[in-house]
Amino acid sequence: LSEDNVKDVVRFCVKEGIALLADEVYQENVYAEGKKFVSFKKARMDIGEEANDLELFSFHSVSKGFLGECGRRGGYLEVVGLEEEVEAELYKMASVELCSNVPGQITTGLMVSPPREGEPSFELYNNEKNTILSSLKKRAHLLAGAFNRMEGVTCNDAEGAMYLFPRIHLPTRAVEAAKAVGKAPDAFYCFELLDNTGICVVPGSGFGQVDGTFHFRTTFLPPEKDIEGVIDRMEKFHDTFMKKYA
Repeated sequence: LSEDNVKDVVRFCVKEGIALLADEVYQENVYAEGKKFVSFKKARMDIGEEANDLELFSFHSVSKGFLGECGRRGGYLEVVGLEEEVEAELYKMASVELCSNVPGQITTGLMVSPPREGEPSFELYNNEKNTILSSLKKRAHLLAGAFNRMEGVTCNDAEGAMYLFPRIHLPTRAVEAAKAVGKAPDAFYCFELLDNTGICVVPGSGFGQVDGTFHFRTTFLPPEKDIEGVIDRMEKFHDTFMKKYA
């Protein structure tokens, strides 16, 4: 989101009296030229007094972003603007739970305080980080390009995170076939893709898409050495599917 978008969300929540839960796990994964991550806390502070009553919950995790340390089970929740009574209940709830595992705590500490320039491990850390992010950007571009070459498929380039959300224009016969087996048309397409290629994507019908449109969500996480093979299998499946239901 642009800074203006983030501020618009903050102002909307203030106006409607809505607590804002901000999932900010992809703050390092920004690929679009000229764009940068803007936290909701910064937007809240920049707006000033108008946003003083906003209740903000910000989340970050070592399981996502460029770290991708899913097994470490580490992360944090920061809260701003809560009433004292609510904050006390939140601390009470946290205090009776088991603490995070030690590796998760260590990894979270490293995530929020990474090596700084001039420190012994900075060069290695920075190289690995940039390599991961540039590779993700490359894979996103390759996969989006492949979708846009497919019949009846359109897809925007990823500006961040690790997902693409292509729109698919399904033939009428495919929509009818889906209804005959009690599935949403995009779910029908996704199950056919899984059965025929082993590739798992998520139907757009679970994401509140506009009625009458069909999408699916996929990641671009397969390694660079494998991504071309994934693209080839998807292109061949899609071509066969479209001809079958033309």
